[in-house]
Amino acid sequence: MALAAGLLLPLLAGVPAIAQTVKQVPSSREDIQYSFAPLVKKVGPAVVNIYARAEVTERRVSPLFDDPFFRRFFGDVFPGETRKRTAQSLGSGVIMRADGLVVTNAHVIKGADEITVVLADRREFDAKILIQDERTDLAVLKFETDGENLPFLEIRDSDELEVGDIVLAIGNPFGVGQTVTSGIISALARTALGITDYSFFIQTDAAINPGNSGGALISMDGKLVGVNTAIFSNQRGSGAGSVGIGFAVPSNMVRTILEGVDKGAIVRPWLGVSGQTMTTALAEQFGLPRPVGVAVTDVYPDGPAANAGIRVGDIILKISGREIVDEQALRYRVATRPLESIAEIEILRRGELQTVKVPMRPPLAKPEPDVRDMQGQHPLAGARVANLSPAFALEQGLDDMARGVVILKVARQSPAARIGLRPGDVVIEVNGTKIELVATLEQAMLAGQHAWRISIRREGQVLTTEVKG
Repeated sequence: MALAAGLLLPLLAGVPAIAQTVKQVPSSREDIQYSFAPLVKKVGPAVVNIYARAEVTERRVSPLFDDPFFRRFFGDVFPGETRKRTAQSLGSGVIMRADGLVVTNAHVIKGADEITVVLADRREFDAKILIQDERTDLAVLKFETDGENLPFLEIRDSDELEVGDIVLAIGNPFGVGQTVTSGIISALARTALGITDYSFFIQTDAAINPGNSGGALISMDGKLVGVNTAIFSNQRGSGAGSVGIGFAVPSNMVRTILEGVDKGAIVRPWLGVSGQTMTTALAEQFGLPRPVGVAVTDVYPDGPAANAGIRVGDIILKISGREIVDEQALRYRVATRPLESIAEIEILRRGELQTVKVPMRPPLAKPEPDVRDMQGQHPLAGARVANLSPAFALEQGLDDMARGVVILKVARQSPAARIGLRPGDVVIEVNGTKIELVATLEQAMLAGQHAWRISIRREGQVLTTEVKG
């Protein structure tokens, strides 16, 4: 050790002394106390437990009657024995207004006939569903407080968060009662998880388990930054537990759902474009230093993007200063913008950066749906069809960029069922006639006489079949 010290001293000669923090032994309780108790005491009463009950009818039949070969000839002639049972689920929720307005996950109350909200002080209230939005996996409940003002949480802008920020997760895991866990934000803008249509999540390592769904993710200022929604686990079913990877819907999306309560319906801005997430290969082709942005592949005619001048081939890089990493991020950034506001969209066009101002409008509602049940002596008889518009498509959970006539329902053993049509198929052409409206489709089918060549679009592919009468 003496030799080592002798070697170090000459290397440090002439170097100014480095100030060091003087370490001291804690001299009081306050010096060593580190607790979230004041924060939990403040926000805990605003987090509730939710119990949902549904009456489920089950049918028990002999395995013989469930055999596909048997059912082909006899169908449902032997219904078997039916019985009813009550299915229960539990989750968590967050009081967002003093009059008993609660936000939770849509999957917590899905199919529920009765919903009970249990406060932190163990009082129970019957609740009704105001909004159930499966696209975001969020729901809004309401229960009567008889004029009492309840504690509630304020919303914080989730775009202000940074990786490493400390957060608390409050909920009812496994039904054990209100539980608080702490952690940090592990990642922001997690996309492509397949949990909701607007796949854009806050990732945290705060322990989240089954039953935490719908609970609050809280920042250190006591405000809501997310609603806990899902976990990553190597197990399935009731044995699934936290492995330190949990996901929460950002509070900015929660805000849009609450605005829907005031307006009577959820109406989100709609851009009217679809695109492809930038890959490394595409980035090289477009001269980008790294794969970021969305390449526009389709622009809806007369939509906000089209009217603002966005074209196929443009690369959308930012919306109102927020970077767009993929198509899911693009959908989220548009959906959380205020209606009627102006979004500044930064695009790359032929190697040049441009900024386009796009008004945030609701989805187009034209043409009218004109829902009809197809009848007659032709292959589409038994199909329920409708005109597609962006608004109608979003309402039905379909592609908002699709144009044409969509199949909504197919009657069993009908001509439409026999040729293999499914709900969601879009009829685009019949015997060379382009199909844009239901009226055109009816005329084309009746004019076909004894032969029809029908083209449909299904899951991005065009399928064509020929049918002879």
